[in-house]
Amino acid sequence: MPDNPPPLPQATEPRVTKEPTLTKAPPAGKLFPCAKCGAKVEFDPRTRSLKCPYCGHETAISDSGKEKDGAVVEHDFDAYVRKLEEGKGGEIAGRSSQVKCTGCGAVVLLEDKVVTEKCPFCGTHLENKPESVEGMIPPESIIPFELDQRGARQAFGKWVEGLWFAPSALKKLADLGQLTGIYIPYWTYDAMTYSQYSGMRGDDYQETETYTEKDAQGNDVTHTRTVTRTRWTPVSGEVQHFFDDVLVCGSKSVPEHLVDRLEPWNLKELEVFKAEFLAGLKTERYALGLSDGLVVAKRRMEPTIVSLINQDIGGDHQQITTKHTRYLAVTFKHCLLPLWVANYRYQEKLFHILINGRTGKVSGERPWSFWKIFRLVAVILVVVGLITGLVMSFQKSNSHSTPGSVPHPTQQRKVSQSSPSFHQHSRELSFVDAGLDAWGSPITARAGPWSTIHHLAT
Repeated sequence: MPDNPPPLPQATEPRVTKEPTLTKAPPAGKLFPCAKCGAKVEFDPRTRSLKCPYCGHETAISDSGKEKDGAVVEHDFDAYVRKLEEGKGGEIAGRSSQVKCTGCGAVVLLEDKVVTEKCPFCGTHLENKPESVEGMIPPESIIPFELDQRGARQAFGKWVEGLWFAPSALKKLADLGQLTGIYIPYWTYDAMTYSQYSGMRGDDYQETETYTEKDAQGNDVTHTRTVTRTRWTPVSGEVQHFFDDVLVCGSKSVPEHLVDRLEPWNLKELEVFKAEFLAGLKTERYALGLSDGLVVAKRRMEPTIVSLINQDIGGDHQQITTKHTRYLAVTFKHCLLPLWVANYRYQEKLFHILINGRTGKVSGERPWSFWKIFRLVAVILVVVGLITGLVMSFQKSNSHSTPGSVPHPTQQRKVSQSSPSFHQHSRELSFVDAGLDAWGSPITARAGPWSTIHHLAT
């Protein structure tokens, strides 16, 4: 059973209704065309509509086309959706046919006069069944490759060197040049958002309270302490925020978590699309459509909107009870971004490696080599065994010797009885050091050479 949400705090202050807060406005000079007279009007976020200053007509934004030659332009979302519903699409010059990979489902745009090739995402041989490109929104902007294949191999090799226990065959992908340059489709979305909300603002304050407790003798003792309490105020308002170039990948052939790691992309480097940029490289048709892409874009806008609402509520604590966001002046771009792609099968599993074609940033899935891990574990066990053996041998040798102690004569007799020929001389010297003769009697009690030695020593 899912956990129930915590109960809302009780309001202790009257409701506060705030004025709309504009956190970010569209860039100055951003123009949209009037649907009635064609004049270009500037979008004013506070009017909540596009009102033409010439004819007074209020309308949704329509397709503006190119504002000037050589400029990367954005298109009105609603107008283009209607155009697609009417079956009006386009194609990329020189790539009028497409083929769908039976392995991963990617739709690859083929160069004219090229019948078949391998899928750049999974290596599957593409079937010789090309289809005409229909109902496609052609790209109008592109970031060309800056990293050539040699640079991509170097970036890939550096990434592999930092991987522990990677199979040796993985490095060969870069050595053999098995990296494919491909342009991946992306959508960018702009939108002016209006988010109405209601919630609770919590402001902390401190009070001194008195409490009673028993001491060691059982008597009641009164103490004071400082406690923190929260004053809750109902708040409602609206935040207005302009989102610019929310990036959404239009490909489903590459794992989302990998392609996201290649960000950030510098969209200021976008250039007007030219078919010449695609020469010798592969291009994928978008699998995530325009409308579905906007759903993803809104999902990416959501954390920012929630954060802005919390900031607008203010206080030490915030709780949002209701929230409704409207998206106006939605525009988009379809652009192509450069990637170097390698795919690698290891133990029947497909791994992807992606390289940013501008920065050389690598994002990839890596396999693990069982034999490299096994060899390392074996070496560690051998080293640990050798160290353990040396320590045990050293401890054993120390346990058999007690330097600095003088043996008792009776102990020496027991040793000499077991090996008299070997220990006779050492026994006599030891007894001399102790002031005794070889039979355990004091040296001074007998005459002889041992007595002479004793006197000379004293």
